Amino acid sequence: MVVSGFTFNAFSENTYLLHDATKQCVIVDPGCYDKAEQQALRAFIEAQGLQVVLLVNTHCHIDHVFGNQFILDTYQVPFLIHEADLPTLRAVPTYAPSYGFAQYQPAEPTGFLTPGTPVTFGTTELEVRFAPGHAPGHVVFYHVPTQVVIGGDVLFQGSIGRTDLPGGDYNTLINSIRTELLTLPDAVTVYPGHGPATTIGAERVGNPFLR
Repeated sequence: MVVSGFTFNAFSENTYLLHDATKQCVIVDPGCYDKAEQQALRAFIEAQGLQVVLLVNTHCHIDHVFGNQFILDTYQVPFLIHEADLPTLRAVPTYAPSYGFAQYQPAEPTGFLTPGTPVTFGTTELEVRFAPGHAPGHVVFYHVPTQVVIGGDVLFQGSIGRTDLPGGDYNTLINSIRTELLTLPDAVTVYPGHGPATTIGAERVGNPFLR
């Protein structure tokens, strides 16, 4: 599996495209808000000859969902989130204008992710792991063969996701990290929702929130 990343919007959010040798592609957390960002994503997909087959959100805070409707309009694919984050997604239109994002287009999921039931595309299978604390319905995606986690806003290089937003809880987040991420091998690479990639081993040793 290949991970291709883009950093979009005023929140510097990381959007990921997951694709394999079949050229099938899953889009995770499309943060593309304006036309230039949308075109950059579409141009990459076209240049690589990718076939978009699925849209997923790790969670549904505003910076991770800006491009959902654009993806659905452009590629007509299924859109999955964890059901517990549906209220988070539906709340975005109520505050987007006050954040300066009056052009936000809301999108509704076509189905729900179930922890323990893998997401599949091409020849690739992703584990779905439930990791609430930053958001009530937060999930992470783990690809065992390449030892890669698409982690959203759970664990960052030297930090963790914030827990002061509605539905956040510090103790829940720490428990999620310890049970769903720190149980993975040290060599596993974590691609977070913001900032650079890191590894489980580096965070196990050096992350001040996990001591």
